[in-house]
Amino acid sequence: MSQPGFWDSQEKAQETVSQVKRLKNLTSPIFDFKTKLSDLEVMSELIEEVDENEKAEHENELKETVATLLIELDSLEISSFLSGELDRNNAILSIHAGAGGTESCDWAEMLLRMYTRWAERRNFSVVIDDIQTGEEAGISRAVITISGENAYGYARAERGVHRLVRISPFDSNKRRHTSFSAVDVIAEIDDNFDMEIDDADIRIDTYRASGKGGQHVNKTDSAVRMTHIPTGIVVACQNERSQYKNKSTALKILKSRIYEKSMDEKRAAMDKVYGEKNEIGWGNQIRSYVFQPYQMVKDLRTGTETSNVQDVMDGGIDKFINTWLRAGGPSSRNKNIKADD
Repeated sequence: MSQPGFWDSQEKAQETVSQVKRLKNLTSPIFDFKTKLSDLEVMSELIEEVDENEKAEHENELKETVATLLIELDSLEISSFLSGELDRNNAILSIHAGAGGTESCDWAEMLLRMYTRWAERRNFSVVIDDIQTGEEAGISRAVITISGENAYGYARAERGVHRLVRISPFDSNKRRHTSFSAVDVIAEIDDNFDMEIDDADIRIDTYRASGKGGQHVNKTDSAVRMTHIPTGIVVACQNERSQYKNKSTALKILKSRIYEKSMDEKRAAMDKVYGEKNEIGWGNQIRSYVFQPYQMVKDLRTGTETSNVQDVMDGGIDKFINTWLRAGGPSSRNKNIKADD
């Protein structure tokens, strides 16, 4: 960056600046932690020299500092697991309603809210790329892009079928219903990623955007549906008013899905099959959310559980993500860990 002519090419300069920022975000917490640890050692030595009347107060301060550092250490440890090739990329998360009809569509919308709240807690940005409302309530599908450092590394823990048990608000007899929705997560491929797609292999259809209203909705064919003929992969985008921008976003998502498909084929060869590729129904869920007759959210891969359902639905899912990462990611097995512990 200090070389003459660094800013001659704005595009290359911005790439370098972004890389520097990413590396600083990666290393700064480690150096800061080492500094705090040194200060803690000095504080510990000083306590031995103070008057007995003041020692108790300083010891309490020392305990509080240790507790804070343990939280920071936990965060550093989790970050160390995000070393995959695409972990630092943005995440493209899709939600599909499964078995359960209107119930599942409502559940899919609840999951969309949960992931949006989770992203907000982490200071990630969220853009809705495509959404299809349900016939009576909720959504039948949604595709969102979550942007932020290591967004994909964290979000990939959510890939799979999610099961809800509750007393249905749509049942006049107030019976319990079980609903399913599937969550798929892929890494967003940036423009510098080396992947060539033949234009002849892509079919592009345009249609009018759907939504809750407004001057633009349903007035122009700005929404784009893109089909990759060799693989049969279909993506859609209707977020932007410009058809050109929707095409650009759809192409980026398409490249990401093609890349993920190739990775899935390699994983399948190593007997690593992902839950979201299975049927969206009984026996395939990765996590159960029980609202009645008791309250419990349990991750069936690691055994992590919590009774604080409201916090989970407000985006408090890091407890499940972190345990999954510690357990080895896709190869994790039931560890029977309570999140409250």
